[in-house]
Amino acid sequence: MCETRTCSMFVQAGLCWVWQVPVSRARAASRDGAFVGGKSGCSLACVRPPFAGTSKQPGQAGTPRGRCRRRQAAPAREPSCERGWRCPSTAGRPGSGADSNPDPHPSRPPGQAETGGRLSVPPPGGTWQPPAGSGGGQLGGGGGGGERRRGPAGPGPAQPSALPRPDTAPGAEMADEPQKKSHLSALVGHTNGLTKPASLTASRSAGGGGGGATASSKKLVIKNFRERPKLPDNYTQDTWQKLNEAVGAIQSSISIKYNLEELYQAVENLCSYKVSATLYKQLRQVCEEHVKAQILQFREDSLDSLLFLKKINKCWQDHCRQMIMIRSIFLFLDRTYVLQNSVLPSIWDMGLELFRNHIISDKQVQTKTIDGILLLIERERNGEAVDRSLLRSLLSMLSDLQVYKESFEQRFLEETNCLYAAEGQRLMQEREVPEYLHHVNKRLEEEGDRVITYLDHSTQKPLIACVEKQLLGEHLSAILQKGLDSLLDENRISDLTQTYQLFSRVKGGQQILLQHWSEYIKNFGTTIVVNPEKDKDMVQELLDFKDKVDHIIEVCFQKNEKFINLMKESFETFINKRPNKPAELIAKYVDSKLRAGNKEATDEELERILDKIMIIFRFIHGKDVFEAFYKKDLAKRLLVGKSASVDAEKSMLSKLKHECGAAFTSKLEGMFKDMELSKDIMVQFKQYMQNQSDPGNIDLTVNILTMGYWPTYTPMEVHLNSEMIKLQEVFKTFYLGKHSGRKLQWQTTLGHAVLKAEFKEGKKEFQVSLFQTLVLLMFNEGDEFSLEEIKMATGVEDSELRRTLQSLACGKARVLIKNPKGKDVEDGDKFIFNGDFKHKLFRIKINQIQMKETVEEQVSTTERVFQDRQYQIDAAIVRIMKMRKTLGHNLLVSELYNQLKFPVKPGDLKKRIESLIDRDYMERDKDNPNQYHYVA
Repeated sequence: MCETRTCSMFVQAGLCWVWQVPVSRARAASRDGAFVGGKSGCSLACVRPPFAGTSKQPGQAGTPRGRCRRRQAAPAREPSCERGWRCPSTAGRPGSGADSNPDPHPSRPPGQAETGGRLSVPPPGGTWQPPAGSGGGQLGGGGGGGERRRGPAGPGPAQPSALPRPDTAPGAEMADEPQKKSHLSALVGHTNGLTKPASLTASRSAGGGGGGATASSKKLVIKNFRERPKLPDNYTQDTWQKLNEAVGAIQSSISIKYNLEELYQAVENLCSYKVSATLYKQLRQVCEEHVKAQILQFREDSLDSLLFLKKINKCWQDHCRQMIMIRSIFLFLDRTYVLQNSVLPSIWDMGLELFRNHIISDKQVQTKTIDGILLLIERERNGEAVDRSLLRSLLSMLSDLQVYKESFEQRFLEETNCLYAAEGQRLMQEREVPEYLHHVNKRLEEEGDRVITYLDHSTQKPLIACVEKQLLGEHLSAILQKGLDSLLDENRISDLTQTYQLFSRVKGGQQILLQHWSEYIKNFGTTIVVNPEKDKDMVQELLDFKDKVDHIIEVCFQKNEKFINLMKESFETFINKRPNKPAELIAKYVDSKLRAGNKEATDEELERILDKIMIIFRFIHGKDVFEAFYKKDLAKRLLVGKSASVDAEKSMLSKLKHECGAAFTSKLEGMFKDMELSKDIMVQFKQYMQNQSDPGNIDLTVNILTMGYWPTYTPMEVHLNSEMIKLQEVFKTFYLGKHSGRKLQWQTTLGHAVLKAEFKEGKKEFQVSLFQTLVLLMFNEGDEFSLEEIKMATGVEDSELRRTLQSLACGKARVLIKNPKGKDVEDGDKFIFNGDFKHKLFRIKINQIQMKETVEEQVSTTERVFQDRQYQIDAAIVRIMKMRKTLGHNLLVSELYNQLKFPVKPGDLKKRIESLIDRDYMERDKDNPNQYHYVA
């Protein structure tokens, strides 16, 4: 049965080898060492150079250089060496005869006694014979027949040995015996490069005969060798000659005639005998001579650059291969002597140092090498195919030799800088911005690939920085001035994305891109806002432009917050360059989307459009202008019944309330409340009319409006027919009967009606305004009337009457015929009823003219806004002065700018201050005219 145990040996140099030793195969495991005897059942496999000395002087107790830790093992046959030499044995344990005490260690292999040195090992035959002249007590337990048996053995004579005399280990006597010196008598050849002892004599103790020991002598004491065995003459020289031949064979790339294990053992033996320093010096000298001889092949001027690089690369590869082989042979020297001397380079580092000092540091070799490498890189940059593996190997060589930065990298970066500086200047003149940016991106990818493929990774940062500086950093402004506007105008997403990515790589690149981005938005937006010819499409163009820049920010600029914030600032700047007009047009745009008949969008699309409009609305300073026009348009939609959706109206109102606060929308909400109340009143009025004796033929609907909520309308007195007047009086009586103390004021400009008419082609219905109704009812009395006659009969103002007649006689539905024909109504024109009127629809809308806003109405609305602003300015000044009592002019103006929510000029503020001083709300300081005092 084979059992495995672990044996450990700690060598003084710091190496530890651990062997797994099968106890039943101890012989095979002991071929490079000796089995040191110990207590029974302990097998130790210790690798020690032959003739290793002890750490103590002769006569002193000490431990061997290699300390063996015991592991319990099963009994097994004693091992023997297989290299033809015997391990030294020691004096046997006294008292091992037949009349001695039994073996106190029954687990010890039969015939094995405790010794003080090495254990004599039996030959492969399994029969142990004591060495000649050593006596029967050399090892305890020998039987009369010489056969090894288990259990205690009786005394007997020493058996003659048929084997050569084994080596004896001096200084291994029992503790109770006097110490004796051991003598080196002879050396014989050994296969590992050393010589082995042929005859070592060991003094035996005086009572060392077999059978003279007592049972009390059970403890085994192992002592050091008293003297180091001397090496034979010329051993060091002969061994070095052998090693030198091996090194030369390696350097000449020929086969080595010695076994590598033998060479390794030779190095180990020399190191054990303190020859390490000389050995290291000799090895360095041999390697240095070989490297020096290599320089001659590189001084030929006839070599082509590429051939030279291949030659230097082959030399480097050969040198590395040779040093690896040499290091493996001299590994023991490298791991012991060199490791303990920090000033000495390792064998591998020594090889690098020699190659660097004698080949690469040669000025001619280094210059040709670096020039050749740079030439290959230049060719590759020009599009030629080069040997990248050669470049990788050479640059790795420079890095390993620690000359990469000082000899190559500096020149490489300088040439890269010059190359791309010239290339950048040339291509900026020859190519358009998108092509140039593609080229820059391609160059950056190429240089990144070079770093990955053959350049040292430490070169990446300065190399990429060099390319970015010369191709981008030096041309940032020129690139943007030359091509950014066109990229944005054409919405070239991929090119803009590349521009952002490249500019983000350069220090300050994003900042200059931000500046040009802002300038572009301001310039483009200004062309939309300030041009009166674009007023009709201003809001739609602003929305499209906003969608465009939002898409660019999201896709190209990676939603960078800096670009988003600067975009908002830029929109706010250009949209307020034309005060009031954008706010007015936005209100009208909302009106066009919320008005009935708008079939362009579904409810979801309408909601999305309103959200976009609110974004533009946030940029406007004059929100009071928007409120005024929005209120006027909302009133028309509600009163004329042209609102597309009450839900959409309320949604817009909710958005305004969220953006501007409840005060901004309080009046608008009041308008909706009036409409709801009016519906309830009209239900009651219908019931009231049913109880009247003469309800009439006209179905009257009245909307009761609170004057504070609705826009201000100028009352216009017109001549109504008797039936209309009668209905007005009936409703007045009904309403005032329920709400006494209130005053009703009829707004004829907001009235509308549905008329029924008969033509030759049949009956039609017209949806018209009150003014159109009055004009058409006149033609029940006659077929032709002049402008003056109509004006006198209806009482409508001249401008309003002309608009009304124009809608009836010059529009698409020409119920009247104008004579003479023309688009405008002039004095003296006559109007004739068109009895031949034809139209494909039964109900025809002619009151669209009522929804349109005249120039006078726009001016009137704007003036009311300015008047309201004056009141707000006055109120703000009084609030501030009442709180501060005394305040300087500049501080007062600053406070006003913070409180007012609309743009105001300094001159307007000064006028309001003067007005308040004249009205004794405040006064100037007598000594300082720029300081004001509040007057209580």
